This record gives sequence, C-alpha cells and structure tokens, in this order.
Amino acid sequence: MKRTSLGLAFVGLVCVAAASAQTIQVDKNNRTIAVTASDKASAEADTAIVTVGFQIYAPDAATAYSQGSTLSNAILDALKKTGVADKAIESQDQKLNYTEFPENEKSTPDQRAQKQFTLSQSWTVNASAKDAGTVLHVAIVAGANQSGNIAWDLADRNGLQAKAAEKALIHARAVATQMAAGLNAHLGALIYASNQTPVSRFYGNLNTESASVASRPAPPPPPLAIRPQQVEESATVYAVFAIE
Repeated sequence: MKRTSLGLAFVGLVCVAAASAQTIQVDKNNRTIAVTASDKASAEADTAIVTVGFQIYAPDAATAYSQGSTLSNAILDALKKTGVADKAIESQDQKLNYTEFPENEKSTPDQRAQKQFTLSQSWTVNASAKDAGTVLHVAIVAGANQSGNIAWDLADRNGLQAKAAEKALIHARAVATQMAAGLNAHLGALIYASNQTPVSRFYGNLNTESASVASRPAPPPPPLAIRPQQVEESATVYAVFAIE
C-alpha cells in the first residue's frame, strides 16, 4: 500500500530529512512542499540457492562414515557432471551421531541395532533460477534424500530498489502537484530527495518445502516442476519541491 505524508514549508524555513540526518536550507525566494511517499517494485528471481543433503543410518560409526563418504562424493560428482562449478557448492553441515530414538519408536531391537549411528551432510548450491530444478533433481537421484530448500534472489537488487525509489518519487511528485494546485500555485523543480531503503524481502515464502525421497530411484522420475518466486524491494522517498 502506498503511504504519503505532506509538509508545507514557506520562506526561510529549514527542512530536515530524518532518514539521512541532512539539513536543507530553503532559499528565501522560494516556498516549498515536502512529501514522503512509499512504493515498491518486484521481479522474478534470476538466481537460486538450492539446499541438498542426505541422512543415512548404520550399525556402527565406521560403517556410517564409509557409506556416507561414498554417497557424499557421488552426489558432488553428479552435480559437477551437470556443469555445476566447485565454487558454486558450499558445505553447510556434516554430522556423525549416535542415534537417539524417540520414545514412541516402534522398531524392533534388531532394527534399532542397524541404526545405531546416523551420518548426515548438506550443501548449498548456487545456480541460476532456471537451473534450480535440475540441480535438485540431479542431487536427489544421486542419493540426496534430505533436499529441497531453495532461497530465491535477484542479481541486480540495487536496480530493483532504484525502480521502487523511482516509483515512489513519481508518487511524491503527483501528490505535491495536487497540493500546489490546492494553493493556487505551480509545482516547481525538485530541490531535494532522499531514499529510505527498508529491509529487502521476498514476495512469498523464502524456501520451498523440504523434500525427503528414497536414494537412487530407478528409473529416475522427471525433475520437479519448480518456478522462481518474485523478489520485492520497497522504497520510501522524502522529496522537497519548490512551488511558484
């Protein structure tokens, strides 16, 4: 929702822009109108950070580590074969733990004996938005059974924020024009403008729902149907216009 606040300054008045803590001395020959307006801009994400990982169980620590090492390298090899660069993959977490079974666990003692240790590992993969589904698919087929979170972003955040500020300034000028007309005056040049940038945010949920699937399905299904989210930037502009 657009927000607007108005201030009217006359000859000799000093205007202060709170966002930048700068003081504006209004020329004694001019009257001014000060307007604060907010607007936003959005665009489809063009980059994605895909989280992939796995979790396995084993009867002892040595077996868990051996099987985990094999699976870990298989997942990374599969990603690299699709063209994912080394620098695009970052390790996030890796743990070898004694398994803690919940109180309501219904498995038999023999089944528990085969799950005494848990090994898990996860990575984030930086990719273009259009390749996010492929990255997730390749990792899951290779055995990444704890995968699915995707953080969407825009490479040119500054450009999107500038569009939001431009829209806010247009809004401010329109309001100032109406205010000047109400005073039987003509809106003059823009004397000063400041952009109060709020925290960037995503339009919609930040992450997709986590997926847990069986390792190495055969034959592999087609990739999940994944669509990039909208990324949103907002801007609040404080603008001072001369009136003639």
